Amino acid sequence: MIRVLLAEDMHMVRGALVALLGLEHDIDVVCEVENGDDIVPTALRHRPDVAIIDIDLPGIDGLTAAVRLREQLPGCRVLILTSMGRPGTLLRAISAQVNGYILKDAPPDELASAVRRVAAGQRVVDPQLALAAWGGQESPLTERETEVLRLAAKGAEPSEIAAELHLSTGTVRNYLTTITTKLNARNRVDAVLIAQESGWLL
Repeated sequence: MIRVLLAEDMHMVRGALVALLGLEHDIDVVCEVENGDDIVPTALRHRPDVAIIDIDLPGIDGLTAAVRLREQLPGCRVLILTSMGRPGTLLRAISAQVNGYILKDAPPDELASAVRRVAAGQRVVDPQLALAAWGGQESPLTERETEVLRLAAKGAEPSEIAAELHLSTGTVRNYLTTITTKLNARNRVDAVLIAQESGWLL
């Protein structure tokens, strides 16, 4: 029996996935979480074979949780199930060393198949997305620049970003100028859109 942890914040989607996997004779959903912060503690209690994780979760995001899970429970394999089908997001998932990455709009029978393959030690990636990612680009932004742009994407003003990251407002403005230049963007809003479309921001 393959023991599964399911991390999904939308109740209806999570319920549907549990019901879907419940139809399989060899898969047992042993725990469910709706917050990224709960993934590792819950996994350490239940010791699942496979963690099915959405990327866009409250608390820490699914990819950050996947990295922490790999560090603390290396025997648990990670299958990302997400609606984020951008090549840049897949590249981030690959760098996080997840074992599988499939989209929520995949045919239902593909989920159980992916769980079995990941549990067996195989790597599973949506073929169309893999093809798109082949030509995808790594983010040109540094980690700090990404932090600044992520806060800007949430509507934070330079002064608010400065307070959050313990920087001066002038330094934040310099970061925003550098980011805009690196992304060949017209302005800050355009830079956010470019980064989001490329999957460089969650």
